[in-house]
Amino acid sequence: MTEITVAALQLAFGPDIDANIANVSRLVREAAARGAQVILPPELFEGEYFCRVEDEGLFATAKPAGEHKAVLAMQALAAELRVTIPTSFFEADGPHHYNSLAMIGPDGAVQGVYRKSHIPDGPGYEEKFYFRPGNTGFKVWPGPVGAERATLGVGICWDQWYPETARAMMLMGAELLFYPTAIGSEPHDEGLDTARLWRRAMVGHAVSNVVPVVAANRIGNEQGQTFYGTSFITDERGDILAELGREEEGVITATLDIDRVKRHRAAFGFFRDRRPELYGRLVQDI
Repeated sequence: MTEITVAALQLAFGPDIDANIANVSRLVREAAARGAQVILPPELFEGEYFCRVEDEGLFATAKPAGEHKAVLAMQALAAELRVTIPTSFFEADGPHHYNSLAMIGPDGAVQGVYRKSHIPDGPGYEEKFYFRPGNTGFKVWPGPVGAERATLGVGICWDQWYPETARAMMLMGAELLFYPTAIGSEPHDEGLDTARLWRRAMVGHAVSNVVPVVAANRIGNEQGQTFYGTSFITDERGDILAELGREEEGVITATLDIDRVKRHRAAFGFFRDRRPELYGRLVQDI
């Protein structure tokens, strides 16, 4: 039996990167104390969600992975606690800027960087001003020591709405899917609450791929934009194992049996019965 304990963090963020890192670190320690081996903070936890406006001065906050405060802090923490921390950050790569994630392993090393593939653009979420579409393709990583067979796949926020993202990572061998996010109110439509849609989309990925899903969101009000939390962990059946409320700071954990998940996935036959020869339309940009 291969078991792995995973965690999602939920908290509010302000403009002080050091304070944000300290708060995330506090919750990482709590998650590790509860046995978590892979600990997921929310998207872009270095600060407030800056993409609500277009401000060229904010490009100065982007740094390469090897120089970014959030990445460096999580590397040190991961090595100390012997945990894996998928770390979202605003990346600068020469003249280019990405919404990226450094996969930090339990030795503190960056195992690789994934750059967000799908970039949204709309009121309150004007990411195309800041980020190029990722050029890494989807990625998966080996699980932590003792759960190496629990291959990890990570998408970033807007990626989570796309079934193609989840299916691609599954075909690459993912056994668990993680989604760090930053999502809340919609400035163009005060009556639109996407919280239930956000969750349904990822629960759908869990069911149609027979895979556990871990989602971490932020909370709090930032310059009039309210983030709705509701972070959760679901099993391969789409049943919620742990969740947080809309305003609740905290840590959720769940222990998953990867061997059981694999048996369930095989029994459903979704991957056995795929018909790739019929799916050509999916990759035609017409």
